[in-house]
Amino acid sequence: MIRTSRRLADGREILYFDREPVARNATDPRGLAPVATHSQSRWDALLGEWVVIASHRQTRTFLPPADQCPLCPSRPGRPTEVPESDYQVVVFENRFPSLATNVVRDVPPHAPGDPLAELRPGFGRCEVVCFTSEHDRVFAELGRDRARLVVDVWAERTAELSALDGVAQVYCFENHGEEIGVTLSHPHGQIYAYPFVAPRVEKVLASVRRHREATGGDLFAEIVAAERSGPRVVAGNEHWTAFVPAAARWPYEVQLFPVRKVPDLPALTDEERDAFVDVYLDVLARFARRFDTPMPYIASWNQAPVHEGREDWWLHLQLFSLLRAPGKMKYLAGSESGMGAFITDTNPEDVAEQLRAVVVA
Repeated sequence: MIRTSRRLADGREILYFDREPVARNATDPRGLAPVATHSQSRWDALLGEWVVIASHRQTRTFLPPADQCPLCPSRPGRPTEVPESDYQVVVFENRFPSLATNVVRDVPPHAPGDPLAELRPGFGRCEVVCFTSEHDRVFAELGRDRARLVVDVWAERTAELSALDGVAQVYCFENHGEEIGVTLSHPHGQIYAYPFVAPRVEKVLASVRRHREATGGDLFAEIVAAERSGPRVVAGNEHWTAFVPAAARWPYEVQLFPVRKVPDLPALTDEERDAFVDVYLDVLARFARRFDTPMPYIASWNQAPVHEGREDWWLHLQLFSLLRAPGKMKYLAGSESGMGAFITDTNPEDVAEQLRAVVVA
């Protein structure tokens, strides 16, 4: 993998990733003002969680027509976020970031009128990852070579962002489909470098530690061992297993676990990365063909925190859709949104059987 670093007109970094040498010399002709980020992290004392306040993002690009897509390559008279006329995989700092390294640092110690709501600058980094220069492609159609390049990019960015002073966790993800909330239809994902450990990861680590204290066992290892031979397996190979979790929260949810315990993407071997691509593209094809139209989905990498709990963590990917039936979305209504208590509309064993039955060849 060959990495080329350049700068956009407003000073943001853009990185091109190629399998073979390509001259990347195009410059950004736009007259952009430097990005100013005023994000804050605020402490929710009742839930014990950090919340990012990023009100400046209200003006971000929202569902532009295809010929105005800012993630397509630039063309004469139509400069975009990517100055080159073509690319394989490209990563750049988000123009409307929730978190940034150059964030305004001068914030009061707490929110107005609440001394328990601690305030911190919204430090971190938000990156956009474009999987291909072709606007109408989707990840499931990238092919093995391009999908593998994306995996290598995720790993490279995880390693580099983890080395930033003040970053506590790196999160790679893809939102796919307008129903999910995607505001740009070009095939892309994002990477967040958080200044805190995400609430989901904190909760899982607490469960792993409780289980070890109570039984002496490894909760992750026991789940992986049980699911590899269980009724909810959807796909798998020597290195990865994709299964519907026994207590799935989402109508269609698959988790992909490597057989070997590793904390994050950089720890995967070349063989494990190749094997992941095979299973992931298989499962994405099942999501695309389960109904008459492809499912919207979220693909969410669960990696270990940068500094804590790494010896306890087991890397995995969550792939889930809020579509419960053709044309019917699972809305997070009163119980889910108000109390955080999920009520699912599907049976995990039935979902696994339905996905296994999808013809992908």
